[in-house]
Amino acid sequence: MTLRYLDEQIAEALLETGAVALRPKQPFTWTSGMKSPIYCDNRITISHPSVRDLIALGFAETIRERYPQAEVLAGIATGGIPHAAFVAQKLNLPMIYVRDKAKGHGKENVIEGVVKPGQKVVMIEDLISTGGSSVKAAQAVRDAGADVLGVIAIFSYELEKAANNFAEANFEFGSLSNYSALIDVALKLGKIGADELELLKQWKTNPDGYGV
Repeated sequence: MTLRYLDEQIAEALLETGAVALRPKQPFTWTSGMKSPIYCDNRITISHPSVRDLIALGFAETIRERYPQAEVLAGIATGGIPHAAFVAQKLNLPMIYVRDKAKGHGKENVIEGVVKPGQKVVMIEDLISTGGSSVKAAQAVRDAGADVLGVIAIFSYELEKAANNFAEANFEFGSLSNYSALIDVALKLGKIGADELELLKQWKTNPDGYGV
């Protein structure tokens, strides 16, 4: 599922702030070893008040329309935490956040904040790549007895592996902007040429074979 809210405006903001960088002819190498023409660091957005407010607006409008029954917002560590806080304030909803692993001392919490069994929760994420960390966080909330309505990210690479991972875990997901919107905006802004656009489209079709 793709959420079509402010996708081009957010894509432009991500490009202009440097949160997303495109380098189709000199691909980046991800931690996994995968070669990619795109690198995304949405943590940069929290340093730009107008951009973070645009993102919060997108999240808030999406939740009002798609998940009006939401009772709690959950930020996924670490990038989703500040954005969940901004949106929770706009919607006047309680907020929790989910660690990537249990805290190594004290109560050894994975979930920080209060969520009660049966409460309806929307998860806030900064980026969906393969979806693995998002699914893990959503499962932790489900295991706590809450009802996870969906996971929403600022941006998605639109990888097939992510769709498969969410489907297997039976979680709905979406994003405010995505790879397809971003490369179209990059072309309109003159940040890439037509030949680079083709390389970027090739990566989406065959990410594992890109740059090999």
